[in-house]
Amino acid sequence: MSKGQQTRAAILTEALRAASVEGFQGISIGMLADRLKMSKSGLFAHFGSKEELEKALLDEAAQRFMETVWQPAMKAPRGRPRIEVLFRSWLGWSLNHEDLPGGCLFVALASEVDDKPGPVRDHLAELQNQWQAMLTRSAHIAVQEGHFRSDLDPRQFAYDLQGIFLAMNYYRRLLRDATAVERAEDSFRSLIERALPLH
Repeated sequence: MSKGQQTRAAILTEALRAASVEGFQGISIGMLADRLKMSKSGLFAHFGSKEELEKALLDEAAQRFMETVWQPAMKAPRGRPRIEVLFRSWLGWSLNHEDLPGGCLFVALASEVDDKPGPVRDHLAELQNQWQAMLTRSAHIAVQEGHFRSDLDPRQFAYDLQGIFLAMNYYRRLLRDATAVERAEDSFRSLIERALPLH
């Protein structure tokens, strides 16, 4: 990477850490400049506005998410095995991502921007719609492979899978429930069992 690309990457990494804990509200050009020992004008030159920084931050998080969660799943066989790898990778993203001390960025930001119309909300919604479409497609492939029952609603499967992670985040981070991860794993097993063909 060029020096400019390295600087931009460093800015986004620091912004990811801050946003996962403090949300967009906790991020400012001045705060990032202080943490990175940069001038405000130097940092501003990489994005042009706080809104562009926020959109770039979402794109960076999405890229890292795909590398951490989706790409490992795509190496697994189609259908149920791929969904099971996806779940484990997604769990790892939620629990162990070193650049996200506050947990999944998308969960952290969704409640912050869901009622704030504008380009940042629209961009986050677009990314999440793409993810839901990928989950739905994965469930549909599992039906085609004969791993899931033929009358399964793939969109409902994607909805329920997303719900497991939202519930885990709520119980683990807000309620400090030590059983949250175990419950998420139990919920996933139940979701898979309900999707299996009837014998």
